[in-house]
Amino acid sequence: MKKRVIIMGAAGRDFHNFNVHFRDNEDYDVVAFTATQIPDIEGRMYPPELAGKLYPNGIPIEAESDLEKLIAEKNVDLVVFAYSDVTNQYVMERSALVNAAGADFLLMGTESTMVVPEKPLISITAVRTGSGKSQTTRRVSEILKARGKKLAVIRHPMPYGNLVEQEWQRYETYADLDKYECTIEEREEYEPHIDNGTIVYAGVDYEKILRKAEAESDIVIWDGGNNDFSFYKPDLSIVVVDPHRAGHELLYYPSGVNLRTADIVVINKVDTASFDDIQFVRNNVLDVNPRARIIEAASPITVDDPSVIRGKRVLVIEDGPTLTHGGMKYGAGTIAAKRFNASEIIDPRPYTVASITDTYNKYPKIGHLLPAMGYGERQIKDLQETIDRVDCDAVVVGTPIDLTRLINFKVPATRVRYELQEIGLPNLDMLLKDF
Repeated sequence: MKKRVIIMGAAGRDFHNFNVHFRDNEDYDVVAFTATQIPDIEGRMYPPELAGKLYPNGIPIEAESDLEKLIAEKNVDLVVFAYSDVTNQYVMERSALVNAAGADFLLMGTESTMVVPEKPLISITAVRTGSGKSQTTRRVSEILKARGKKLAVIRHPMPYGNLVEQEWQRYETYADLDKYECTIEEREEYEPHIDNGTIVYAGVDYEKILRKAEAESDIVIWDGGNNDFSFYKPDLSIVVVDPHRAGHELLYYPSGVNLRTADIVVINKVDTASFDDIQFVRNNVLDVNPRARIIEAASPITVDDPSVIRGKRVLVIEDGPTLTHGGMKYGAGTIAAKRFNASEIIDPRPYTVASITDTYNKYPKIGHLLPAMGYGERQIKDLQETIDRVDCDAVVVGTPIDLTRLINFKVPATRVRYELQEIGLPNLDMLLKDF
């Protein structure tokens, strides 16, 4: 008898785990995916073109809130948990629900989900969203390019549109962002690489994506999402930890996987974190992975036009996932507003509309910052309307992209940028020489 399976996810690792383990496996019948974290994913279908010969009608994507009912209705034997940036407590609460409903609960590991590369591969992951893995990826890319290496970056999946069209995607220019109708969240990850002249791959079928990236590169870099572990077996694993959220490296899933498999750990933001928090994180790293090399780094910010901020009542827009399921209380935009003496940071909550209001209801701890939510055309319109309604003198844009390509600002706006800066030795240049 085939085991009947539900895969719990958020349009990322769930699809990957299915593709590499379940798609052509006669021992299982995957009856549904469930979805959370990402708006408007449930109600869609994992299409037959990607699901394979065993699923000629595709696989339905249901809301995670219906999980208990689905287990009963579909006689489910096994539920696979396949998303990230959640507490260990959260994971075990889902396990309790599944077990109480009569099904087994499974967390899939590295050996059963990592695709083996044919070219050298460096994975860059983190212990929380917003720790600084993207600027770490850019720094590693810069070092390798200076040594004459040809690179391709593969980004953790964000397939929020047509899944068939997003089976694999290659980004080299801004025109490619428009071609694939990228969301704000996708642009936040792809634009900085494009600005640095690095080709980016992403999509749904990550074995196919890897082979295409390998065909035009000497070294492949895995640029992780959330705090998920790599989809590929790395030759070198770099993990970024965040002392602003000291302890989260052991309290969130699957942060502990990344930490225990790291060759290099980057303790980021040491310029703004407290000494005690830095030491607390360092001790946690040494406790679970004493063989890892530790690098300390800062994320210094630059502002395009500080005069836009000085003495002004400003709206601060920050990276969306960092504020929502990342749980951060502030980002680069907030630091810039305070450093350049804004007279006030305006609370956007009285001005929100539709899906932006829903975001604050779901994540009430966001506070007086505006997350750059834009998982689709409708939500981008809601973001635009919210910004238009806010009574402010200026806007501070703390997201990693040029938001003016998507949003029109009625008041002056300035962009905040940040890059990785290693402090002392060892540094990435030194350790990459060994690699």
